Amino acid sequence: MDFRQLRTFSCVAELGSLSKASDTLRVAQPALSRQIKLLEHELRIELFTRNGRGMVLTEAGRLLLARTSGIVRQIDQIRDDIQSAGGAPSGRVVLGLVPTVSCVLSARLARRTVERYPGISLRIVESYSGHLVEWLHRGEMDLAILYGRSADLHLNVQSLGRDNIVAVGPRGCGLKPKKQVDFGWLMRQRLVLPSHSHGLRALLEHAAAKKKIDLDVKLEADSFRVLTSLVEEGLGYTLLPPSSVRAEVAEGRLETAAIARPAPRRELTLASPVEHPGSNAMTLIAKLLRDEVAALRAEGLWDIQLA
Repeated sequence: MDFRQLRTFSCVAELGSLSKASDTLRVAQPALSRQIKLLEHELRIELFTRNGRGMVLTEAGRLLLARTSGIVRQIDQIRDDIQSAGGAPSGRVVLGLVPTVSCVLSARLARRTVERYPGISLRIVESYSGHLVEWLHRGEMDLAILYGRSADLHLNVQSLGRDNIVAVGPRGCGLKPKKQVDFGWLMRQRLVLPSHSHGLRALLEHAAAKKKIDLDVKLEADSFRVLTSLVEEGLGYTLLPPSSVRAEVAEGRLETAAIARPAPRRELTLASPVEHPGSNAMTLIAKLLRDEVAALRAEGLWDIQLA
């Protein structure tokens, strides 16, 4: 296996299409197809199932991608660092954000990246912590903002600060005039939360267990937008950082109230893989990210206690 074949395989696997990979790599489709066939011939197994919708990985293809995607990214990063040495920074950075951070940070960070580092290609992936941790370990992601306990993640981690959590309910639910609610009262209401694999749910279950309260979770949603829409429909309450629902509250679609002390708070962590050193582009994006978090706090748009 040579690197060109592996890079082609990785790009086609990510995009699911030879034509899209051709545009990205700027190589003609027949040449890419030949590289894939040579790789399959050498491994003596099919890596893709071809159909009208594109290229779908086989079980063997998924195994190869899991074992080689991190290697391909590391070699690409070495090339980018060498080519940009002494000149304008360049390279590709994949950043993962949990949804409640993405809705506050993504657009501003993307704008700052374009303005300051036009040679850096930034890809932002939004998902919950469990998925982001898996992609970091597989080398498919360079950086991620996670929340929850970070001691057992086996990643390079740096605390960004602690984020407040507030009660969130639909218009007319009474949270706004109350301004503050007891955590025990809130836990006895019908709740809409992410499923068990996600950091926010774990945080709330831990807080409820300390008070010996069983959560009444009637609806689960692993999409942040679905979660808030279910609350808007009056199907229950949820708990979120106030920055993530600022627009909905301003429009009168949702109401929030602080939680009486001791209120749950989440620790936000900037994480990166342990296995390989970060590229120059990754270091610059990490610094830009920390600066933007501090700026959002200074502007009153993010109620976070910085580390």
